[in-house]
Amino acid sequence: MLLKTNAPIWIPEKKQLPNNSMKAFQDFVVSATGEEFSDYSDFHNWSISELSGFWECIANFFEVQFDTPFKIAVRPGIPFYQTKWFTDATVSYTHHIERNFNHLKPVIFYRNEKQDDTTVTWNALFKKAKEIQDYLLKAGIKKGDCVVGYLTHHPVTIAAFFAVNSLGAIWSCCSPDFGVESVLNRFGQLNPKILFAMSEYSYNGNNFILKEKVEALKQGLPNLENTLVFDTDFSSWDLTTREIIPLKPLSVSFDHPIWVLFSSGTTGQPKAITHRTGGMLLEQFKALSLHQSVAEGERFFWNTTTGWMMWNYALGSLLCNAVLCIYDGSPSYPDLGVQWRFAADKKINHFGHGAPFLIQSMKDQIKAVTQSELPQIKTIGSTGAPLSEAAFVWLQDRLPNAQIISLSGGTDVCSAFLGGHPQLPVYAGYLQCAMLGAAVEGWNPEGEQVWKEKAELVLTQPMPCMPLYFWGDTNKKRYNASYFEKFENVWTHGDWIYYHPKRGIQVLGRSDATLNKNGIRIGTAELYNALDLLPELEDHLVVDLPTSKSGGSWLLLFLVGPASLDDVLKNKIRKHLREHCSPRHIPDQMILISEIPYTLSGKKLEIPVKKILQGSRPEKVVSSGALKNPKSIAEFVAIRDQLFLG
Repeated sequence: MLLKTNAPIWIPEKKQLPNNSMKAFQDFVVSATGEEFSDYSDFHNWSISELSGFWECIANFFEVQFDTPFKIAVRPGIPFYQTKWFTDATVSYTHHIERNFNHLKPVIFYRNEKQDDTTVTWNALFKKAKEIQDYLLKAGIKKGDCVVGYLTHHPVTIAAFFAVNSLGAIWSCCSPDFGVESVLNRFGQLNPKILFAMSEYSYNGNNFILKEKVEALKQGLPNLENTLVFDTDFSSWDLTTREIIPLKPLSVSFDHPIWVLFSSGTTGQPKAITHRTGGMLLEQFKALSLHQSVAEGERFFWNTTTGWMMWNYALGSLLCNAVLCIYDGSPSYPDLGVQWRFAADKKINHFGHGAPFLIQSMKDQIKAVTQSELPQIKTIGSTGAPLSEAAFVWLQDRLPNAQIISLSGGTDVCSAFLGGHPQLPVYAGYLQCAMLGAAVEGWNPEGEQVWKEKAELVLTQPMPCMPLYFWGDTNKKRYNASYFEKFENVWTHGDWIYYHPKRGIQVLGRSDATLNKNGIRIGTAELYNALDLLPELEDHLVVDLPTSKSGGSWLLLFLVGPASLDDVLKNKIRKHLREHCSPRHIPDQMILISEIPYTLSGKKLEIPVKKILQGSRPEKVVSSGALKNPKSIAEFVAIRDQLFLG
């Protein structure tokens, strides 16, 4: 372990304990059911053993409006993805945001990479949404049609989503940093009728005109009927309008698809993960209001593109009547402090980002991250990868009043299974708890629940945010293969975790990327957490290669940062890993490279790199269009040829 203390780094103040939505919800449940709970563990156990009662309480507590009432909240199914949720109910996602309508009050604070600020009021946002809705109606769009976007994180994208959702049409979106082939691999599965696109976008100091890409998309989508291109400026917006223009959204069945998200597609055709309307509504209320403490009037920011599920997740802040803060551009241009300054300028209460950004902020010692600069920060959110213990400690030291909330879930559920709790302490490197309604356990290979051991993350009960289906997967063959092949009727998520009964849960990396050193299983995050403490290293990736049928392996550590990798630095790394981890964590070989390959959503390519080193052709194991830096792959091919073929 990196810390020499077992003490928490954050404890909620006594005045906070009775004044949060989690406490209010627990009191509501006690009053509604007559149940009594001694602690959160007791409350959580009730939420996963009494699924019908729990989810009905969520709906009632948040005053979800079912235009047609449900008969049964939960009807169990075997396998459990056949569970029926809120049978016969109809509901509208957009309605539950529109009911917070507050005329001339801000609903979005927007800043682009040129540092131009725009405040969007409720009136302005819904007037723009109504214009887009009228366009869709004239185009003949109806419930169940697919409408797709090639759009940046801009207020017009949110207006377009509300317009689509208000008609019962199905939304899907890709960020313009996706190449044409990658977009067609996704949208081509949906046969969309309408394409929305930006005319241009700016990123990392460069401006990109999208006309040619949009034309290529139109040619590659044969069933496309219309295309609408949006400008990035606000010349077509009436930002000062006093008009109140309701959308009158259509109510749809609880199971009606709300949007289609896509897996990374690094190793094949992306999975078209289709989510149900009611499931997303209930889950976002629960996750953001209860577990992240997002409250009315607060300002919420999560850095994301439209191609990552966190864009959809961030929409849920509007369900909580918060103000959504958007930064449309690179988080590191012109420097890594630019979004921290945005947080200070806009007095953001909830600041969320990918773990790699937060870790790099620590390494660069960003000056803007201080309590004096960010006194209003209530929570720091992290996801996308495990947040190192060192980053936990650094953030808490710089922002002592903020609660650090590390989330773990995924595109599969467009939410998290593991996350925060306003009444529990935070331990460095640990996620605080399994979230309400999420029956998370750690299982060994024999299918037994274990504690204080490295284990497979599984869920033993269904959740309404689990996919309705994969688009086009009519017999659910691919769905079953993705989650239910390892253990019968149990969701296997693919993460490697360590469950501590007091401190919480550590996520140790993807289970399929787990290292095996002489029969001992090691999570990749264990090495990354330790290596993050070394200032000489900017980035790192580790893989193990089997060397014999007896189970031996060769541990390869790839490093970015130092000008050279001499014996002095190698010995320092070995000593550091021995002291902070164990002798088994010491790599057999260290190799200096120029960059680590990442997906567009910021995940390291551990498995494809391993397969390339084992002899696979790059195009067979990774799609270049799914990568942030596809040229980085060539370096691993050269290393393979030098090490194993030379």
